[in-house]
This record gives sequence, C-alpha cells and structure tokens, in this order.
Amino acid sequence: MKKTMTISVLAASVALGLGVSAAAVAAKVPAGVQLAAKQELIRNNGSEPESLDPALAESVGANNVARDLFEGLTATDADGKVVPGVAESWKQTDPTTWVFKLRKNAKWSDGSAVTADDFVYGIRRFLDPKTASPYATTYGIFLLNGKEAAEAKKPLTDIGVKALDKYTLEFKTPYPVAFMPELVSNTQLGPIPKAVVEKYGKDWVKPGKMVGNGAFVLKDWQVNSKVVIEKNANYWDNKNVQLTKVTYLPVEDGFADVKLFQSGENDWVYQLPPGTYEKYKTEQPKEIRNAPQLGLRYYSFNNHDALLKDVRVRKALSMVIDRDILSQKITADGQLPAYSVVVRGTSGVDVTSYDWVKWPMAQRVAEAKKLLTQAGVQPGTKIKFAYNTSEYHKKMAIFAASEWKSKLGLNTEMENMEFKVLLKKRHGGEYQIARNGWVADYNDATTFLALVQCDNDQNDGKNCNPKAEELIKQGNQTPDAAKRKQLFTQATKMIMDDYPMLPLLQYTTPRLVKSYVGGYSTKNPMDRYRNKDIYIIKH
Repeated sequence: MKKTMTISVLAASVALGLGVSAAAVAAKVPAGVQLAAKQELIRNNGSEPESLDPALAESVGANNVARDLFEGLTATDADGKVVPGVAESWKQTDPTTWVFKLRKNAKWSDGSAVTADDFVYGIRRFLDPKTASPYATTYGIFLLNGKEAAEAKKPLTDIGVKALDKYTLEFKTPYPVAFMPELVSNTQLGPIPKAVVEKYGKDWVKPGKMVGNGAFVLKDWQVNSKVVIEKNANYWDNKNVQLTKVTYLPVEDGFADVKLFQSGENDWVYQLPPGTYEKYKTEQPKEIRNAPQLGLRYYSFNNHDALLKDVRVRKALSMVIDRDILSQKITADGQLPAYSVVVRGTSGVDVTSYDWVKWPMAQRVAEAKKLLTQAGVQPGTKIKFAYNTSEYHKKMAIFAASEWKSKLGLNTEMENMEFKVLLKKRHGGEYQIARNGWVADYNDATTFLALVQCDNDQNDGKNCNPKAEELIKQGNQTPDAAKRKQLFTQATKMIMDDYPMLPLLQYTTPRLVKSYVGGYSTKNPMDRYRNKDIYIIKH
C-alpha cells in the first residue's frame, strides 16, 4: 500500500545498524485545538474486507482495519514514518540479524501480556502453507527459510524468528534487509493470540471472539454494511488514543460515497470519482485532500492465456494506451503516467521506461498493429476484462476498451464483480485481463518486484523471467547499495521488456475529509492512517 521521500531518522538509524528507542507517537493535538465531546468517526473503506485475519488480509481496505485491531513490532505514523509499536527498541546486531525489545506493558484486549512467543506463533502461522496467506512468499523471502517454509520445503521451526526471552525477539534474514523495521510494521508479521485461534478456529475473527492488541477492538461486523471498532481499554497507549468509536463503510461507488459525505453520514471519502477532483477542489477547498503515493494502478495480463501468452500481443495492448489522456482527462486527479512496475520515489532502483513512450501515437499504433498481425490476431478478436464494482475502475476500463477498439480493432467484454470475487479470480488465473493495483508495504524496490517475481503469491500474471530472478537474487545478497540498485534496475528493465503487466498510473489519493477530522496528513506516501492518530475537533 509514495512520493519521493527522505528516510526518517529512525529508518536512517536502523539502516546503519544502530540501536533505536523512541517514545510512542499517538494523536498529536496541536495547542489551542479544542476536541469535540463526541470522538466518533465514520470513514469509507472502499470495499468489503475479505478478512480481518492479519495473515489473510490482502486488500488495502482489509489491512486498514487490521492495523487498528492489531499492532506489529513497529508502526507508521500519520506522516508515514516508522515509529515504535509493540517493540520499544531494535538493533541490527550483524548484517543478517535483528533484535527487537518488546515493551512490557503491551497487552491483548483480554488483558493478557503480549510476548515474543506470540510473534513467533503469528509468523509461523502466517507462513504455514495450511493458512494459505496471499502474502506468504511476499514477506517470507525476508526471513531465513521463510519462503521455503511457505512452500512446505522446510519445517516452520526452521524459520528465522526466535524468542530469546519473554520480551526479546530475534530475526535471522537470508541476506541483509536494511528496511526490516519498516517491514515489520505490517501486521502479517505481527503477533497472534494462539489460545483464541485454537479455541474458535476460523471464527476467531468474529465480534465477541476476536482478541487483538491494537488501539481498537472489533465491536460489530455486518457484511456489506459496516465494520465497527471501539477504543481498546487494554491498549498500552490507550491514554493517547482520542477516538472512542470508528465505523468503516464498504461503499465501492464513488458517487454514492460523496453523497454520504455531503449528507453528513460519512466523514471520510475513500476516493473521489474520476474527473471530479477539480470540481470539489473549487467547491469544498477546506475538505479536499490529495497527495501522490508509492502505488501503481495496472492491469494484470494472464500470461498463460492462449491469446496473451504471446508477448507481441501484450506489448501491442500496452503501446496504444495513451496514459497522458488517461491521467489528464479521464481520472484528472493528479496521477502520473506509469510505464514500469516500479513507481517514482521508490528506494533502491531507477525507474525504467519504454523507448516507444516518446513516439508519436500514430507510430505506436502502426507498430502495435504489426505485432498483432505477426501474432496472428485478427481485428474483431474478443478480449475479456475483469474489474471490481466501482465507477472509477469502470471509467478507466471503458477508456482502455475504446483505445483497443479504435486503434487495434479489438472488442472488449467487460466483467464487473465484487472485489472479493476479483481477488479470487486473479489468484486463480480465471481471467484474461484484470484490473489491479498495488500500494507499497515499505519503501524499497522489492515491494514492487514482488508483483513480477517467479512463484510470488502476488504475481497474478504468472510471468516468470529466470534471468531477471537471478539478478534480483544477486541484488538481495550484495551489501553494496549502489550495486544492489544497479542489479534491481537491470532486472526491472528485463522483466518489463517481457510485458508481464500493463502499468497505467502512479496513485494519488484524491478524497474529501471533513475539516473537523484532525490528524490527517498529506505527507503520508502509503496512505496508511491509523485511527490512533486521528481526532475530532470541536465544531
């Protein structure tokens, strides 16, 4: 789930292997600001969560809620900086070893202590093939034997995570991972209450049964209606949490979202409908919010599909999409055209592009037609496009379909479905072309390269480039930052020249947020807003 950003003091320290300890950062209420008596927030989350189990949460929406209910070793604050979570300090003791010291006042919502063993259990469960986490290999590669355990090639006990004592956790990595403190802010690598999971099985995430360690607890979950969370009385930093209740809405339609906002039934629009940003910027200047993100809008190609397995077809489809028109006229909300799996501002890699980007469109179309002819694809050929219900995604899809029709003579059949269904179809390879998107989980090239790496859970297109894979492996293993960057850049270009996906735009987050919602920052490159950092101003 970034714009160009400077490394925070904490991140810089850990990259140098220094020990870190810092005070917790919660809702920072500026001097002179009066708080409302009623500290309750309603925010739209964009879709129904597929799961609130940290190991299974995959979508942005599901992880938004999960970060309120659970807390990892670290967290990211409203500005996107790494701050202490359950860990109060950490240290890189050698190039492949990290040690985290846990705070002794961290508790589960039932009052029991959060210990290092809870993290060991949580991580092993997350990587257990039986759990079937969609993130297992994505994060497993950063733990010694993690990927092998996720693929059932090694026992879970061989994973490089160990409780040195009740409040000390050690990680062993297969190669230097300088961004480990940022990585472990993700709740997939957080603690899980073993006794609760064993007692209730899959039902442990339901209201009345769930036990978490975050700033909030799950009060109610009505599918396709709302998720309600309330302040956790046993959270270690409870005194600095202002909100007492938060309601997450699963509204996918942007226009319906705005209507709820305007009627006072929603304080926080998930995302403005395409083409409306300038309108609301003029009409509601005090409530408009927008900032670039470390995120990519793209379309997944099923690389095993009979039509799309030919790289010439994938290249032709990508060449004729005019990203400039898409960004300036269709979405019209500040997003930048994208031609690579890696977006601008990503650390550890140079962003690559294609030579044809500078060609006149007529030349691009002529070349694309030639490629289709060589591949034996006739005008009138039908392609199927799958997207989740949303006016935003629909409008983008209609534009793409019109580009393919008017320039290449191809017909697009659009399939609209719930987000949970789309996730399942993408992972199962039951599609030709599908809407997709990725927001960085940490600021490093590897978070984006995961989307195109062989055997990675997030590689929905199932494209595999063994030579590039070897370059990525070499990059991960070298301690030389410049050499690592060179190898990752080379690998990225090699992969993108195979057209495994169709990159479109670098995300921005255009939305409306009530002026009385305090703690919202436009310096947050991953669009992660813990409700712990939010407060309601008297109005």
